[in-house]
Amino acid sequence: MHQYTHELILASESPRRKQLLDEAGFQFTVLPIKVSEKLEKNLNLDEQIKNLAIRKSLAAEAELKSLKKQNYLLLTADTMVTLDNEALGKPENKLEAEQMLTRLSGRSHQVKTAICLFKSSTFQRICEIQTTEVFFRLISRQTILEYIATGEPMDKAGAYAIQGLGGKFVEKYVGAYDNVVGLPVALLKEILSRELK
Repeated sequence: MHQYTHELILASESPRRKQLLDEAGFQFTVLPIKVSEKLEKNLNLDEQIKNLAIRKSLAAEAELKSLKKQNYLLLTADTMVTLDNEALGKPENKLEAEQMLTRLSGRSHQVKTAICLFKSSTFQRICEIQTTEVFFRLISRQTILEYIATGEPMDKAGAYAIQGLGGKFVEKYVGAYDNVVGLPVALLKEILSRELK
């Protein structure tokens, strides 16, 4: 069990991030937060994803301030699938999901998660990125269409879930598995032990 003097708050609507924290033994509360996931095109990919995690952090901080909340550690995160130096977000429709999965087929891509921690008592905000390389086997169009029909790809960056049915497309990965799911827990623990005693 991880005990900190500050209450840990996860500002996310992601059931996967909540589950990863639960499984790692953290005690925390959840604050669902919604921000526009539009990317700042003039930033590089790492800066874009950090920018999103920071925007979520600032929105959640404003919400907590209005609730007069004190002594908390605020955790936000954003996960991005990148291919050919381009971000693949959540597909807008089935056609876009098919296009994304067709591009990923038979190739390697990177999954980046930016995590942002804000400590309310010191106004300290730390943002770091973890990257995992994922290798896809070749997937037939029929298999892609069958997968899209399950509905799973529609709210996932890159149109697949490694922890779900999409896991069958993955030949191998190099780096942290939970990073691809949406929260690199080892990196989170490392930041907490290093910076936020």
